[in-house]
Parts: sequence; structure tokens; C-alpha cells
Amino acid sequence: MAGKDQAGGGKAVTLTDVARVAGVSVATASKALNGRSQVAPRTRARVLQAAEQLSFVPNTLAQGLLVGRTGTVGLLTSDLQGRFVIPILMGAEDAFGAGRVNVFLCDARGDTIREQHQLKALLSRRVDGLIVVGSRTDARPSIGHDLPVPVVYVYAPSEDPEDLSLVPDNVAAGRLAVEHLISCGRQRIAHVTGDPSYAAAQDRVRGALEALDAAGLELVGEVMYSEWSERWGRDATAVLLERHPDIDAVLCGSDQIARGALDTARDQGRKVPGDIAVIGFDNWDEMVTNSRPELTSIDPNLQLLGRSAAQRVFAALDGEDLGRGVHTQAPRLVIRGSTVARR
Repeated sequence: MAGKDQAGGGKAVTLTDVARVAGVSVATASKALNGRSQVAPRTRARVLQAAEQLSFVPNTLAQGLLVGRTGTVGLLTSDLQGRFVIPILMGAEDAFGAGRVNVFLCDARGDTIREQHQLKALLSRRVDGLIVVGSRTDARPSIGHDLPVPVVYVYAPSEDPEDLSLVPDNVAAGRLAVEHLISCGRQRIAHVTGDPSYAAAQDRVRGALEALDAAGLELVGEVMYSEWSERWGRDATAVLLERHPDIDAVLCGSDQIARGALDTARDQGRKVPGDIAVIGFDNWDEMVTNSRPELTSIDPNLQLLGRSAAQRVFAALDGEDLGRGVHTQAPRLVIRGSTVARR
């Protein structure tokens, strides 16, 4: 694989030159430049520094001919406008590396026929792998097993247990949220969430109830289901405060709902977090940082989910078993002023 000519000279820089300067084998240099996982971080950094020093640009056609690959991966989504899809795609692209793997992005817009058309188009381009990203965490139909490339499902798991699916752990997310509220001294916890047909809503309820039970507590009132909106958060919280004026925390099924809950608490003269704590899910930056106070939220680690999917594709291309079944990504708690007062 030859790169561009060195400045002032007529000889093209080769991969061998990069390997020599970095003090590694040609095979190791190739793996490092192509983002493979088997290379130690320090070694990868040394190879990348050598490549930059020599102004080395890989010949992508030669790479493809050598390994039988095109250096392209297909990302097939059903909802490109969805805010959960974008961080997953960003994480995948981070793992693929800037300019080292070309990404073909196709949006099926929730249409099964359109998805099949997009799938055929991606395969006709001889992509090396496919990442299928859903718009919600409910199981979706498999795109099949008679495909010539590895396929990883992200966010929405495949209905087929033989497929590999990577999803956020919403049960753990619900548990983590309640454990945080309890650690803040809250014992009268109510729950307002969105559409009950969503697996995410049900999984978070399950985790929340598990955490309450483990602490010897019960949910105040019934779980309040409706839409994923600020309006519902405002209305539901008003009802809660009327029926159960002694609640000291509202667990909200999304950051949008939580924003509405904050509005109602403020309108009714309840101090947050002094009188009542509020926590949401998703850690949507526009919502959490523009709330007053800023909103504590459970982050599903979607970028890490996308990165993991890309790494699985890489591993499969290197001959490793892709794996199967549903694998969950642990969430993380991001504490802000709606549950812990800023000093």
C-alpha cells in the first residue's frame, strides 16, 4: 500500500516505511492504521504518529484488494430524525476512525419495503458489514441470515436469538434511578412515564420497582402512563401533588417528562430538590442543561453502544465469532441540581 509522495521527493511513502519508523511489523502497522482492536493503545499511537510524520495516506484500493474488503460499512436505520439514533451513529463512526472506513447511511423511515430496498442497495455496494439501528428498544424482525457480511443490531434487538443485538439496559436504568433517589434520603417516590406500549417504559418500571422492593419501600400511587412530553409531565405532576402532597421525589420516564415535572413543582411553590427531587432518563443535553435546576438523568451510553457495534463488526471481519443473543449496555447516572443541591 503506497501513500502520497513525500514533500520534495518523488518516492511514495509505503506502509513498510511507516512500520520501520514506528518500530513495528508491517502487519501491526496495518492493523493500527485500520483501527483493529488487537493493537495496544501505545503501539497504535506510535504508528499513527509515524504515519503523520511521513504524510502517509493509505491506498484504499490496494487495501481492499489485499484483504478482500471494500473499506465500507452500511448503517441501516429506521428513523434518522430520532434523537436516539444520532449518538449511536456517532459512536460507530468514532470506532471506524475518521476517513479509515467509509460509512453508507440509509434511512428506511420505518418502512419494511423501503428497508429491504436499502439493504439490497448496501449489499450491491459490497459493504464489509452492516449495523441495523432501531428507533425504539422493542424487538424487530431479523433481516435474515443468508447475508454475506456480519450484521449487528443496535438499540432495537432482533427477534431472532441467533442474531447479535446490543441494547441499553433499561431495567438497570430504572433500578439505578431509584437507588440514587433513596441515597438522597427520598422515601415517597412516584413514577410518571410515557407510552406503555414501549418496552423502555416497562423495563424502567420493572427496575424501579425492584429497587424499591429491595429497600423495603413501595411506589406512591400507580405508575402514571401517557405520552413522552413536557405537557404530560406538567399535568401528571399536578395530579400527583394534589393526591399525594407528601411525595418527596418524582421519577420521570424521560427528560421531557421531567422538564414538565419541574415546571409544575416550581408553579406550586415546591423547592427542587429541597422539597421534591426530580430525575429523568436519556440525558438529552438540550433538556437537562436548560432545565432549572439542571436535571439529573440516567444516560443510556448510546455512543458507547454504537462504538461496541462497530468493534464487533471489526472483530468478525478479522475472523472472530460475531456472537449471538441480546447483550445489554450498562447505564450511568449523571447527577445535577434536581436531586442534589448545588453549593
